[in-house]
Amino acid sequence: MRNAGSLAEVDPDIAELVRKETERKELSIELIPSENATSRAVMEVCGSVLTDKYCEGYPGKRYYGGCQYYDEIEKLAIDRAKEMFGAEEVNVQPHSGASANLAVLFGLLNPGDTILGPRLDHGGHLTHGSPVNFSGKYFNVVAYGVNLDSHLIEEHEVRKLAEFHKPKVIISGMTAYSRQIDFEMFGRVAKEVGAYHFSDVSHYAGLIVGGVYDNPVPHADIVTTTTHKTLRGPRGGMIMGRGDLMKKMNKAVFPGFQGGPLMHQVAGKAVAFKEALTDEFRIYASRVVTNARELAEALQDQGFKLLTGGTDSHVMVVDLRGTETTGADAETALGKVGITVNKNTVPGDPRPPAITSGIRLGSPTVTTRGFRTEEMDRIAEFMRAAIDAAGDEAKLANIREKVVALCRNFPLYDHGPGRAHR
Repeated sequence: MRNAGSLAEVDPDIAELVRKETERKELSIELIPSENATSRAVMEVCGSVLTDKYCEGYPGKRYYGGCQYYDEIEKLAIDRAKEMFGAEEVNVQPHSGASANLAVLFGLLNPGDTILGPRLDHGGHLTHGSPVNFSGKYFNVVAYGVNLDSHLIEEHEVRKLAEFHKPKVIISGMTAYSRQIDFEMFGRVAKEVGAYHFSDVSHYAGLIVGGVYDNPVPHADIVTTTTHKTLRGPRGGMIMGRGDLMKKMNKAVFPGFQGGPLMHQVAGKAVAFKEALTDEFRIYASRVVTNARELAEALQDQGFKLLTGGTDSHVMVVDLRGTETTGADAETALGKVGITVNKNTVPGDPRPPAITSGIRLGSPTVTTRGFRTEEMDRIAEFMRAAIDAAGDEAKLANIREKVVALCRNFPLYDHGPGRAHR
């Protein structure tokens, strides 16, 4: 039989890189808030025979034969997504969160129309209006930011900008905002100025489904999300909204910007959605927030400064202004001890985006592997020690050994402590 060999037999180079990445993830503390660890069931279906099929179109309206089982898979994903968020209609085909946002903006607007979205350097996303992204190249962008003292979104600024510029779309949702976003406020302001309220909850989706973060669906015309991050599914995107608007979204996804959907990923989404509809997942989501709050408090006890002084979600940003350490320095030092973070701008950052004055942290992956508040305290201690020891390879190696020892107690891919829910 063709292709009957294992990966190690067919391509030992790739097999070895997969082995190394598995080991890296097993023996590292993953604190990037946009990452997680999918279940074996999700990985199994994403690597299944479903990867072979073309299914252009939608259930019952395909442009290829042989799609009968794929129709059922997509319907399951859609029905489960509706149940998770209380959404009227859902499209599960977007390949990513960025492609979902692309479809929304071009589905609702014409090039040159005005959008009001969050500033990238204040916690927004590239697709919310950055000048280097399609959203900034094809639309007139007005950006709102956070208060430079409190680092919080303020209603009066959003309303002032909306009333003056009369945008056709107002975007809510952030990638580096630790507090609760007032989706009702954004919806109210949008109605006052005759705009669509488009909410991107890619970071908060799992917390919303788990009941520990507010749901924008009742307050927004269109909602997008990724299906990984806190939702703990395969990498991909999704669009939710009212039936009348979703007709436009569906056309924007296909045939507008995509051809055949990645049906193995759609199936992976369906599996992850089923997992997310359990009481077990609600417990997980609650622990994500509990762990994040404990980590935020422990970091501050270690002398770190955090934007907003804490978190209501899974994410936080350490503000390194006033210290000799840059975001890039911190990312490098922490990486050497096996703590993975990403450098991140802070509002009013005096340093360029390639250097930054902050680092962004999150609790989804460590919670997945079973870490609790005690481990959050140890992570904060490791981080303080690693940054203080930057440049001292011997001290960093010693901290690395402690990180590895901790990780071995909470295996990601083997049976052991913290794995009952995976």
